[in-house]
Amino acid sequence: MSTPASTIPKALRTELLVVGAGPAGLFACFYAGMRGLRVTLLDSLPHLGGQVAALYPYKEIYDVAGFPAVTGRELVDRLIEQARLAEPTILLDEAAGPLEHHDEGVTVRTDKGRRIEAGAVLVTAGIGRFTPRPLPALTDFSGSGVHHLVGAPEEYTDRDVIIVGGGDSAVDWANTLHPHARRVTLVHRRTRLRAHEHSVAQLTASGVNVLTDSEIAQVHGTGGIEAVTVRDCTRQTLTRVEADVLIPALGHIASLGPLKTWGLRLSGQQIEVSTDMATGLDRVWAAGDITAYPGKVRLMAVGFGEAATAVNNIAVRLRPGEDLFPGHSSDRALTPLDHQEVATWRT
Repeated sequence: MSTPASTIPKALRTELLVVGAGPAGLFACFYAGMRGLRVTLLDSLPHLGGQVAALYPYKEIYDVAGFPAVTGRELVDRLIEQARLAEPTILLDEAAGPLEHHDEGVTVRTDKGRRIEAGAVLVTAGIGRFTPRPLPALTDFSGSGVHHLVGAPEEYTDRDVIIVGGGDSAVDWANTLHPHARRVTLVHRRTRLRAHEHSVAQLTASGVNVLTDSEIAQVHGTGGIEAVTVRDCTRQTLTRVEADVLIPALGHIASLGPLKTWGLRLSGQQIEVSTDMATGLDRVWAAGDITAYPGKVRLMAVGFGEAATAVNNIAVRLRPGEDLFPGHSSDRALTPLDHQEVATWRT
Protein backbone atom coordinates (compact mmCIF):
# COMPACT_ATOMS: atom_id res chain seq x y z
CA MET A 1 0.00 0.00 0.00
CA SER A 2 2.91 2.36 0.57
CA THR A 3 4.01 4.73 -2.14
CA PRO A 4 7.55 4.10 -3.47
CA ALA A 5 9.68 6.78 -1.84
CA SER A 6 11.53 7.39 -5.11
CA THR A 7 8.29 8.65 -6.72
CA ILE A 8 7.46 11.14 -3.96
CA PRO A 9 8.90 14.66 -4.24
CA LYS A 10 11.21 15.99 -1.57
CA ALA A 11 8.64 18.73 -1.03
CA LEU A 12 4.93 17.98 -1.10
CA ARG A 13 1.61 19.45 -0.02
CA THR A 14 -1.30 17.74 1.67
CA GLU A 15 -4.39 18.80 3.57
CA LEU A 16 -3.85 16.46 6.51
CA LEU A 17 -0.61 14.88 7.67
CA VAL A 18 -1.13 11.90 9.99
CA VAL A 19 1.99 11.06 12.02
CA GLY A 20 1.85 7.42 13.10
CA ALA A 21 0.56 4.43 11.11
CA GLY A 22 -0.82 2.30 13.92
CA PRO A 23 -4.52 1.39 14.21
CA ALA A 24 -5.63 4.93 15.13
CA GLY A 25 -3.58 6.45 12.32
CA LEU A 26 -4.90 4.01 9.72
CA PHE A 27 -8.48 4.66 10.78
CA ALA A 28 -7.80 8.42 10.72
CA CYS A 29 -6.67 8.05 7.09
CA PHE A 30 -9.92 6.34 6.19
CA TYR A 31 -11.99 8.91 8.02
CA ALA A 32 -10.11 11.76 6.36
CA GLY A 33 -11.20 10.24 3.07
CA MET A 34 -14.77 10.18 4.36
CA ARG A 35 -14.45 13.94 4.82
CA GLY A 36 -12.90 14.35 1.38
CA LEU A 37 -9.48 15.34 2.67
CA ARG A 38 -6.24 14.60 0.88
CA VAL A 39 -4.14 12.77 3.45
CA THR A 40 -0.50 11.79 3.88
CA LEU A 41 0.56 9.12 6.40
CA LEU A 42 4.04 9.19 7.93
CA ASP A 43 5.66 6.56 10.17
CA SER A 44 9.19 5.89 11.39
CA LEU A 45 8.65 2.12 11.19
CA PRO A 46 9.24 0.33 7.87
CA HIS A 47 5.72 -1.14 7.88
CA LEU A 48 2.11 -0.20 8.59
CA GLY A 49 0.34 -1.21 11.78
CA GLY A 50 2.54 0.36 14.45
CA GLN A 51 3.07 -1.55 17.70
CA VAL A 52 0.37 -4.09 16.88
CA ALA A 53 2.15 -5.24 13.72
CA ALA A 54 5.60 -5.04 15.30
CA LEU A 55 5.04 -6.56 18.73
CA TYR A 56 2.02 -8.89 18.71
CA PRO A 57 0.75 -9.61 15.18
CA TYR A 58 -0.41 -13.13 16.09
CA LYS A 59 -1.87 -12.37 19.50
CA GLU A 60 -5.65 -12.30 19.71
CA ILE A 61 -7.33 -9.01 20.62
CA TYR A 62 -10.73 -9.08 22.33
CA ASP A 63 -11.73 -5.45 22.83
CA VAL A 64 -12.37 -4.28 19.26
CA ALA A 65 -16.03 -3.75 18.40
CA GLY A 66 -17.42 -6.25 15.95
CA PHE A 67 -14.72 -8.87 16.53
CA PRO A 68 -15.21 -11.44 19.32
CA ALA A 69 -11.51 -12.13 18.76
CA VAL A 70 -9.09 -10.95 16.07
CA THR A 71 -5.34 -11.30 15.72
CA GLY A 72 -3.25 -8.17 15.45
CA ARG A 73 -2.28 -9.08 11.90
CA GLU A 74 -5.88 -9.64 10.80
CA LEU A 75 -6.96 -6.34 12.33
CA VAL A 76 -4.12 -4.40 10.70
CA ASP A 77 -4.89 -6.02 7.33
CA ARG A 78 -8.51 -4.87 7.63
CA LEU A 79 -7.47 -1.37 8.67
CA ILE A 80 -5.06 -1.11 5.73
CA GLU A 81 -7.79 -2.22 3.34
CA GLN A 82 -10.11 0.39 4.82
CA ALA A 83 -7.47 3.16 4.76
CA ARG A 84 -6.75 2.43 1.10
CA LEU A 85 -10.16 3.92 0.25
CA ALA A 86 -8.79 7.37 1.09
CA GLU A 87 -5.94 6.95 -1.42
CA PRO A 88 -3.34 8.26 1.06
CA THR A 89 0.28 8.96 0.28
CA ILE A 90 2.33 6.68 2.55
CA LEU A 91 5.81 7.49 3.81
CA LEU A 92 7.35 4.63 5.83
CA ASP A 93 10.72 4.33 7.56
CA GLU A 94 10.67 8.14 7.77
CA ALA A 95 10.28 10.11 11.00
CA ALA A 96 8.73 13.50 11.66
CA GLY A 97 11.22 16.22 12.53
CA PRO A 98 10.86 19.95 13.23
CA LEU A 99 7.50 21.71 12.79
CA GLU A 100 7.05 25.27 11.56
CA HIS A 101 3.90 27.38 11.27
CA HIS A 102 3.13 29.61 8.30
CA ASP A 103 0.12 31.52 6.97
CA GLU A 104 -1.50 28.56 5.19
CA GLY A 105 -0.70 25.80 7.65
CA VAL A 106 2.35 24.00 8.95
CA THR A 107 5.50 22.48 7.54
CA VAL A 108 6.99 19.28 8.94
CA ARG A 109 10.49 18.28 7.92
CA THR A 110 11.42 14.60 8.09
CA ASP A 111 14.65 12.82 8.90
CA LYS A 112 14.97 11.99 5.18
CA GLY A 113 15.14 15.67 4.27
CA ARG A 114 11.56 15.83 2.99
CA ARG A 115 9.39 18.91 3.52
CA ILE A 116 5.66 18.31 3.99
CA GLU A 117 3.33 21.30 3.91
CA ALA A 118 -0.03 20.52 5.51
CA GLY A 119 -3.19 22.31 6.50
CA ALA A 120 -3.20 20.33 9.75
CA VAL A 121 -1.32 17.57 11.55
CA LEU A 122 -2.84 14.67 13.48
CA VAL A 123 -0.40 12.84 15.76
CA THR A 124 -1.35 9.17 16.26
CA ALA A 125 2.10 7.94 17.23
CA GLY A 126 1.13 5.56 20.06
CA ILE A 127 4.02 5.47 22.49
CA GLY A 128 6.20 7.37 20.04
CA ARG A 129 9.35 5.88 18.59
CA PHE A 130 10.23 2.72 20.49
CA THR A 131 13.43 0.73 20.67
CA PRO A 132 13.95 -2.67 22.33
CA ARG A 133 15.45 -2.68 25.81
CA PRO A 134 19.01 -4.01 25.49
CA LEU A 135 20.05 -7.47 26.63
CA PRO A 136 23.58 -7.10 28.10
CA ALA A 137 24.65 -10.57 26.95
CA LEU A 138 24.22 -9.46 23.32
CA THR A 139 26.68 -6.57 23.61
CA ASP A 140 29.54 -8.56 22.05
CA PHE A 141 27.42 -10.74 19.77
CA SER A 142 26.91 -9.68 16.15
CA GLY A 143 25.70 -12.88 14.53
CA SER A 144 22.24 -13.84 13.28
CA GLY A 145 19.41 -15.45 15.19
CA VAL A 146 18.38 -12.52 17.40
CA HIS A 147 14.73 -11.70 16.69
CA HIS A 148 13.58 -8.41 18.20
CA LEU A 149 10.49 -8.66 15.98
CA VAL A 150 8.91 -12.11 15.88
CA GLY A 151 7.83 -13.57 12.56
CA ALA A 152 5.02 -15.97 11.71
CA PRO A 153 4.86 -18.95 14.11
CA GLU A 154 5.44 -21.36 11.21
CA GLU A 155 8.89 -19.83 10.70
CA TYR A 156 9.97 -21.39 14.02
CA THR A 157 9.06 -24.95 13.14
CA ASP A 158 11.69 -27.41 14.44
CA ARG A 159 13.82 -24.62 15.91
CA ASP A 160 15.21 -24.24 19.43
CA VAL A 161 13.97 -20.90 20.76
CA ILE A 162 15.10 -18.95 23.82
CA ILE A 163 12.77 -16.16 24.98
CA VAL A 164 14.04 -13.68 27.57
CA GLY A 165 11.50 -11.84 29.72
CA GLY A 166 8.61 -12.40 32.07
CA GLY A 167 5.93 -9.97 30.92
CA ASP A 168 2.92 -10.42 28.67
CA SER A 169 4.91 -10.30 25.43
CA ALA A 170 7.42 -12.94 26.54
CA VAL A 171 4.78 -15.33 27.86
CA ASP A 172 2.46 -14.79 24.88
CA TRP A 173 5.27 -15.54 22.43
CA ALA A 174 6.24 -18.65 24.38
CA ASN A 175 2.65 -19.92 24.23
CA THR A 176 2.36 -19.03 20.54
CA LEU A 177 5.62 -20.62 19.39
CA HIS A 178 5.57 -23.74 21.57
CA PRO A 179 3.29 -25.75 19.22
CA HIS A 180 5.67 -25.07 16.32
CA ALA A 181 9.20 -25.00 17.73
CA ARG A 182 11.27 -28.06 18.64
CA ARG A 183 11.81 -26.54 22.05
CA VAL A 184 11.00 -23.22 23.74
CA THR A 185 12.86 -22.03 26.84
CA LEU A 186 11.72 -18.95 28.75
CA VAL A 187 14.34 -17.21 30.88
CA HIS A 188 13.24 -14.64 33.48
CA ARG A 189 15.44 -12.98 36.08
CA ARG A 190 12.71 -12.80 38.74
CA THR A 191 10.86 -15.52 40.65
CA ARG A 192 7.39 -14.60 39.40
CA LEU A 193 6.23 -13.96 35.86
CA ARG A 194 4.47 -10.61 35.34
CA ALA A 195 2.09 -11.76 32.60
CA HIS A 196 -1.67 -12.19 32.78
CA GLU A 197 -2.71 -15.02 35.08
CA HIS A 198 -4.47 -16.99 32.33
CA SER A 199 -1.41 -16.78 30.08
CA VAL A 200 0.88 -17.97 32.87
CA ALA A 201 -1.43 -20.93 33.56
CA GLN A 202 -1.36 -21.81 29.86
CA LEU A 203 2.44 -21.59 29.88
CA THR A 204 2.76 -23.82 32.94
CA ALA A 205 0.63 -26.50 31.29
CA SER A 206 2.33 -26.26 27.90
CA GLY A 207 5.65 -27.94 28.55
CA VAL A 208 7.70 -24.81 27.86
CA ASN A 209 10.99 -24.96 29.79
CA VAL A 210 10.67 -22.04 32.24
CA LEU A 211 13.82 -20.86 34.04
CA THR A 212 13.07 -18.22 36.67
CA ASP A 213 15.58 -16.42 38.89
CA SER A 214 17.85 -16.76 35.86
CA GLU A 215 19.55 -14.63 33.24
CA ILE A 216 21.49 -15.03 30.01
CA ALA A 217 25.18 -14.87 30.87
CA GLN A 218 26.62 -15.48 27.41
CA VAL A 219 25.54 -16.08 23.82
CA HIS A 220 27.54 -18.62 21.81
CA GLY A 221 27.96 -18.94 18.07
CA THR A 222 30.00 -17.60 15.18
CA GLY A 223 27.76 -16.85 12.21
CA GLY A 224 24.59 -17.41 14.20
CA ILE A 225 23.39 -18.40 17.65
CA GLU A 226 24.25 -21.96 18.63
CA ALA A 227 23.62 -21.91 22.38
CA VAL A 228 23.36 -19.67 25.43
CA THR A 229 24.72 -19.96 28.92
CA VAL A 230 22.04 -19.40 31.57
CA ARG A 231 23.05 -18.28 35.05
CA ASP A 232 20.88 -19.33 38.00
CA CYS A 233 20.99 -16.14 40.08
CA THR A 234 20.14 -17.98 43.30
CA ARG A 235 22.58 -20.89 43.10
CA GLN A 236 25.09 -19.04 40.90
CA THR A 237 25.33 -22.08 38.61
CA LEU A 238 25.77 -22.01 34.84
CA THR A 239 23.84 -24.16 32.35
CA ARG A 240 24.35 -24.36 28.59
CA VAL A 241 21.14 -24.46 26.58
CA GLU A 242 21.20 -25.21 22.85
CA ALA A 243 19.36 -22.65 20.73
CA ASP A 244 19.35 -21.13 17.26
CA VAL A 245 16.88 -18.29 17.95
CA LEU A 246 16.97 -15.75 20.76
CA ILE A 247 13.98 -13.44 21.34
CA PRO A 248 14.66 -10.61 23.82
CA ALA A 249 11.14 -9.72 25.02
CA LEU A 250 12.22 -7.17 27.59
CA GLY A 251 9.91 -4.38 26.58
CA HIS A 252 10.70 -1.18 24.74
CA ILE A 253 11.96 2.30 25.49
CA ALA A 254 9.55 4.94 24.19
CA SER A 255 10.53 8.41 23.08
CA LEU A 256 8.64 11.27 21.48
CA GLY A 257 11.84 12.32 19.74
CA PRO A 258 11.55 15.57 17.76
CA LEU A 259 7.87 15.90 18.74
CA LYS A 260 9.16 17.21 22.07
CA THR A 261 10.43 20.31 20.25
CA TRP A 262 7.03 21.20 18.78
CA GLY A 263 5.83 23.09 21.85
CA LEU A 264 3.12 20.60 22.80
CA ARG A 265 1.74 20.30 26.33
CA LEU A 266 3.15 17.01 27.57
CA SER A 267 2.30 14.70 30.45
CA GLY A 268 5.22 12.31 30.55
CA GLN A 269 5.27 10.63 27.12
CA GLN A 270 1.68 11.67 26.32
CA ILE A 271 0.28 14.78 24.64
CA GLU A 272 -2.39 16.68 26.54
CA VAL A 273 -5.54 17.30 24.46
CA SER A 274 -8.97 18.83 24.88
CA THR A 275 -12.31 17.16 24.10
CA ASP A 276 -11.94 17.87 20.38
CA MET A 277 -8.47 16.27 20.42
CA ALA A 278 -6.82 19.66 19.86
CA THR A 279 -3.39 19.95 21.45
CA GLY A 280 -3.48 23.68 22.08
CA LEU A 281 -0.82 24.10 19.39
CA ASP A 282 -2.41 25.69 16.33
CA ARG A 283 -3.33 23.20 13.58
CA VAL A 284 -2.07 20.19 15.55
CA TRP A 285 -4.38 17.48 16.92
CA ALA A 286 -3.62 14.09 18.52
CA ALA A 287 -5.47 10.80 18.99
CA GLY A 288 -4.88 7.31 20.34
CA ASP A 289 -2.52 6.08 23.04
CA ILE A 290 -0.34 9.17 22.78
CA THR A 291 -3.07 11.44 24.21
CA ALA A 292 -3.71 12.38 27.82
CA TYR A 293 -6.81 13.92 29.43
CA PRO A 294 -8.86 13.32 32.61
CA GLY A 295 -10.59 9.93 32.48
CA LYS A 296 -8.49 8.66 29.56
CA VAL A 297 -8.80 4.91 28.97
CA ARG A 298 -6.05 3.47 26.76
CA LEU A 299 -8.04 1.06 24.62
CA MET A 300 -7.83 0.63 20.89
CA ALA A 301 -11.57 1.24 20.63
CA VAL A 302 -11.12 4.61 22.34
CA GLY A 303 -8.36 5.51 19.89
CA PHE A 304 -10.66 4.89 16.94
CA GLY A 305 -13.24 7.27 18.39
CA GLU A 306 -10.60 9.90 19.10
CA ALA A 307 -9.33 9.65 15.51
CA ALA A 308 -12.83 10.29 14.13
CA THR A 309 -13.37 13.19 16.55
CA ALA A 310 -10.07 14.77 15.55
CA VAL A 311 -10.63 14.40 11.80
CA ASN A 312 -14.11 15.91 11.95
CA ASN A 313 -12.81 18.92 13.87
CA ILE A 314 -9.89 19.25 11.45
CA ALA A 315 -12.26 19.19 8.48
CA VAL A 316 -14.22 22.11 9.92
CA ARG A 317 -11.01 24.05 10.55
CA LEU A 318 -9.72 23.50 7.03
CA ARG A 319 -13.08 24.15 5.38
CA PRO A 320 -15.03 26.76 7.35
CA GLY A 321 -18.76 26.41 6.91
CA GLU A 322 -18.82 22.61 6.82
CA ASP A 323 -20.76 20.75 9.48
CA LEU A 324 -18.87 19.11 12.31
CA PHE A 325 -21.17 16.08 12.06
CA PRO A 326 -20.38 14.43 8.73
CA GLY A 327 -23.70 12.62 8.36
CA HIS A 328 -24.28 8.89 8.58
CA SER A 329 -21.76 6.76 6.69
CA SER A 330 -24.61 4.47 5.59
CA ASP A 331 -25.86 7.34 3.44
CA ARG A 332 -22.59 7.68 1.56
CA ALA A 333 -20.86 5.72 -1.18
CA LEU A 334 -17.40 4.94 0.19
CA THR A 335 -15.79 3.67 -3.00
CA PRO A 336 -14.31 5.55 -4.69
CA LEU A 337 -13.93 8.65 -2.56
CA ASP A 338 -14.09 12.00 -4.26
CA HIS A 339 -11.67 14.47 -2.74
CA GLN A 340 -13.27 17.90 -2.64
CA GLU A 341 -9.85 19.48 -3.01
CA VAL A 342 -6.97 17.61 -4.59
CA ALA A 343 -3.65 18.75 -3.24
CA THR A 344 -0.90 19.26 -5.80
CA TRP A 345 2.76 18.28 -5.68
CA ARG A 346 5.12 21.13 -4.99
CA THR A 347 8.67 20.82 -6.21
